[in-house]
Amino acid sequence: MEEVLKVLPPEIKEKLCGKLDKLEEIRIRVNRPVILQYGQVEEVINYTIDSEMILNILQNICDNSIYAYQEQICNGYITLKGGHRVGITGNVVFKENKIINISYISSLNFRIARQVLNCSYKTFEYIINLDKNTVFNSIIVSPPGRGKTTILRDLVRNISNGIPEIGFRGVNVGLADERSEIAAMYKGIPQNDVGLRTDVLDNIPKSIGMKMLIRSMSPKVIVADEIGREEDIEAINYAVCSGIKGIFTAHGDSIEDVIKNPILGKLYNTNTFERFLFLDENRKIICKNIR
Repeated sequence: MEEVLKVLPPEIKEKLCGKLDKLEEIRIRVNRPVILQYGQVEEVINYTIDSEMILNILQNICDNSIYAYQEQICNGYITLKGGHRVGITGNVVFKENKIINISYISSLNFRIARQVLNCSYKTFEYIINLDKNTVFNSIIVSPPGRGKTTILRDLVRNISNGIPEIGFRGVNVGLADERSEIAAMYKGIPQNDVGLRTDVLDNIPKSIGMKMLIRSMSPKVIVADEIGREEDIEAINYAVCSGIKGIFTAHGDSIEDVIKNPILGKLYNTNTFERFLFLDENRKIICKNIR
């Protein structure tokens, strides 16, 4: 949290005093009040940011060298040390089907990275295949903000380290961390504990990363967050055909959402996944076994 606090103006830091334990997001928008998110509860604080102050915050984030962070800015987010991610919106400069800049920054969304150790225990009965000391091909589905990435991160750690309590031996895990949200790599070092047998490809399209990991690191389990593109599906099928198990996440709220989704529906209809796990609004798990 220190890495977040040091880039914020004193007026916001004062409002956060004594409230850091459950803080998940800090949303800063030009000429509007700052909003703090604590799980499903939000607090609108009596402090408004102007465009100059947002630029100052961005300069703090970029160590006064915005140019050096241009590639991350064009991706719409910057990862801080500690794994915290700052989402960015503004005026997008688009050229030849590529974002070359985001100027006139209008919003910053600080998403606080916080490992919740052992939060994935509630998934073991659905995902872990003890008979074969592996996992079932699984996908965790929920709308944004219900904690699927947090659960996935802890699953990676446990599958990699092993789970002695249930007799599961650790296996090699390949993590394609496109948006740096799972391992939160900073200068090549994971800021989050992703286990002793986990190999990470960071800041790479999931579809490319999965194939590279399969070819180079021989994982038993492949992991990626927020799948949803045609290329992702092709890479997942490549993994399955290679005899590798996978755990993934996606956006949605029900099995009906999955079936209607033109991309995810293909995985459902071909029985690629053995388990669909859904997080309800209270973050409880509902599992649908496919086979």
